Amino acid sequence: MSQTVVLKVGMSCQGCVGAVKRVLGKMEGVESYEVDLEQQKVTVKGNVQPDAVLQTVSKTGKKTAFWEAEALAETEAKPAETEVKPAETEAKPTEPEAKPTEAVAAA
Repeated sequence: MSQTVVLKVGMSCQGCVGAVKRVLGKMEGVESYEVDLEQQKVTVKGNVQPDAVLQTVSKTGKKTAFWEAEALAETEAKPAETEVKPAETEAKPTEPEAKPTEAVAAA
């Protein structure tokens, strides 16, 4: 079944674009793809599973997310995740409740 998968991929140059095109060109089931460096948008069409496309593009080492999820998460969840996760890891042996609260207050 043919479908379209749209991803937001952190690309900063033509080298990044080339890396994404290389992995998509090797992926089974891909009929066509479009890579937009300016919008950091990758559109893949074909007989593919969205999760498989996400994993394949992630292999380039670029930050990759589904386009819809990225638009929502970018404003709220992403900054909170990067601040809270290290605090939780450090805080668990001593004060599991105090550190995440501080990280949320700082955000």
